[in-house]
Formats: sequence, C-alpha cells, structure tokens
Amino acid sequence: MDSILVTGNGPLSGTIPIAGAKNACLTLMPATLLTEEPLTLTNAPRLSDIKTMSSLLRSFGAEVSLLNDGLVIAMSSHDLATVRADYDIVRKMRASNLVLGPLLARAGEAIVSLPGGCAIGARPMDIHITALEALGATIELKEGYLYARAPLNGLRGGRHKMRFASVGATENFVMAATLSKGTSVLENAAREPEIVDLVQCLRKMGAEIDGEGTSTITIQGVERLHGATHKVVCDRIELGTYMLVPAIAGGEVTLVNGQLDLLTAFCNKLHEAGIDISETGDGITVKRKNGIVRAVDVATEVFPGFPTDLQAQMMALMCTAEGVCHLEEKIFENRFMHAPELIRMGAHIEVKGGLAKVTGVRKLKGAPVMATDLRASVSLILAGLAAEGETKVSRVYHLDRGYEQLVGKLKEVGGIVERVSD
Repeated sequence: MDSILVTGNGPLSGTIPIAGAKNACLTLMPATLLTEEPLTLTNAPRLSDIKTMSSLLRSFGAEVSLLNDGLVIAMSSHDLATVRADYDIVRKMRASNLVLGPLLARAGEAIVSLPGGCAIGARPMDIHITALEALGATIELKEGYLYARAPLNGLRGGRHKMRFASVGATENFVMAATLSKGTSVLENAAREPEIVDLVQCLRKMGAEIDGEGTSTITIQGVERLHGATHKVVCDRIELGTYMLVPAIAGGEVTLVNGQLDLLTAFCNKLHEAGIDISETGDGITVKRKNGIVRAVDVATEVFPGFPTDLQAQMMALMCTAEGVCHLEEKIFENRFMHAPELIRMGAHIEVKGGLAKVTGVRKLKGAPVMATDLRASVSLILAGLAAEGETKVSRVYHLDRGYEQLVGKLKEVGGIVERVSD
C-alpha cells in the first residue's frame, strides 16, 4: 500500500493545471445509456473513479475507450446486454447509482446494487427512489439491490419536490425525464455546476430542458436522444484544493483553467482570511506573500454555499490561522474524521457532533497520519506542506479517486512530496 511523504519547505510558486471535474464526468458518462449513438467527452480527468465507471458501463454492453492519454472518453451504447449493475463494481463508487435513471428511461428497467464509496455518511437512496417514482417507476429493495421498473408504455412526466436538494437525485431525475412522455418538473433541485454541465450535454443530445442552475428544472420529454461531443467543466473541488496550497504554505500559485464563478462562497472565505485572489488571462492566481491568515467561521451548504468537499482542506488552513473559528458540517455526518489526524500534527481541534472548534497554533509538526476518505487525504497533505519536518500520509489510495497527478502538480510549484510503497 502506498503512502505520501510531505516535507514543509516554505513558500511555493508556479502554475498548476486544473483538470476536468470528476463529479461532472461521472454524471456525464451514464448519459451514454440514453442513446444508441456515440457520446464523446473531452477534458476528462484521469482518475480511478473514471476507470470504475468505464467498467460499469462496459458491463451493460457499452463500448468505452479512453483516448489521448485518458483526456477523451469515447462511448457507444448501441446495444444493452443487461440492465443489472452488480455489487462487485458498484461497491467501489457511490456515483454508480447514476445509471439508475438512464437505464429506466432507455430500457424500462434496472437492477442496481446499493452503492459504496467513502465512509462519510449514509447518503440514503430514498431521495433517488421517490424522485423516480414521481415519473411512474416502481422500485423495491431486495437483498441489497434496487429493482426498478417503468410502466409498460414507459416513464411519464411528473412533478416532484425533493425534501433535500440532492445532487445525485437531481441528476437521476433529469436523465430519466429526458425520455419520459410529457413534461416533468423537479422542485428544490440541486443547483451545482456539475448539474448545469450535465444539462448542457443533454441539450446537445437533443433534450429539452430549462432551469438548470435554479431550484426548479423543467424537462419536456423527447422520443430519442442522439450522439454529441461535450467538454467536461473545470473541477471546482480540485481548484479549491490547490488554491489552498499558497494559502497554507505561503507564496503565489496560478491555477490554469480555473473559474472563480464556480467557487464564490469559498473565495469569499479566503478573502476574509486575508488571501489574495485575482483572475488572470489563463486562470486564477492566489497568493499569500506576507502577513497572517485570519481565522474564519465556515458552514457547509448546498451550492452556491461553501462546498462540503472543501471543508477538510479549509480546516487544514485554519489550524495555523490567528484566532479561533468554528466549522459546521451541515451536509454529511462523520465528516470530521480528519480532525484526529490533524491533532496528531499539533492542531488544536475540538469536535462535537457536526461542529468543530479550531484554535490556531503557530506551527504544525510532521507526523505519521492516516487518510480516511478522499478529501481528508488531501487535507493532510496540505497540512504537511506547512508543517515542520516530514509528514507521512498512509492509505492514500483514496486520492487516486479524485486527484490526478497530485504529487507531480505539487512538485511543479516547489513542494517536497513523494509517493512511496510501504
């Protein structure tokens, strides 16, 4: 099993390219199941989750090719050999549940194992189930699998208001509704950029959808969708993570292809903490030339609020900020598992339920720590960039799910980072 060694060495500088969004690409890939014609994605991230989704789609009979060193994904689902998504593949990644809506819409049935993924909370499937039931589907749980079936004449348009603005349930509903008969309306829909990106791709495929990026999305069902080519949006979580590199370690870093409008709430908190952010011709420049980082309170929210996927990284920054701050996790339970590891590095953190109190210390100290999930992994690496001595982060296989070439990108800006086999 691999580990990553990080040695703090002062201010960093240079450029880091930002990849296409993992969460967007994992949503776009199942859209191939909606059409018999080819769907091609460009600006794809090169991650283990993409390979897992490729394997899942191939298990249905889809053709999936990773081209141009993985930056292009060419897919074709002209024939579906099965509608069953087996546990052995689905357990590796929660986004596997996004095949449920497309399979129901295209084939009229789906058998999908309950998903796996990081252990950061229950993230129940009932929100997905009730959304698809509003389109006429019948769904039951048997022996760990969801057995879903559309009416004999196919899914029908329906109106549904979600009890929570779930990203995945919004995506499943929208994809299923594209081929439903009549008009479908989803209220309290999630507003994330990844959903906007999905809708833009579906529209290129012939879907009739309005309201993406708002809390109400309207879909007019069509008889069929056709092929398309679509560029995956910039990964806002990778962007936010690397924006914190100079904020934590000092220095100035330019994030090529970064888009500020994807992270307004996050950027506001960095400004409040005293970090300089500016747009450039090819992306975003972040710097902390001198001065201290101020402690700021953070509460995670659904988009356009502060992203839960940047909470762990923000906590790493707050560990050496001046003052006391509170971080409130409102999206997932069990998402402060990185706190005990940061404490091993000398951080002063108190956790009670969904609230963490962080009192800044002058300096963190390198230590052996263990990653518990994807975002916790990178938060510990960020902390290591600002710590005295060497930090060894173990169980870093989580990182391969969400960050491509992380070690190389950090080395490009002067970080002392190495991946080693234990």
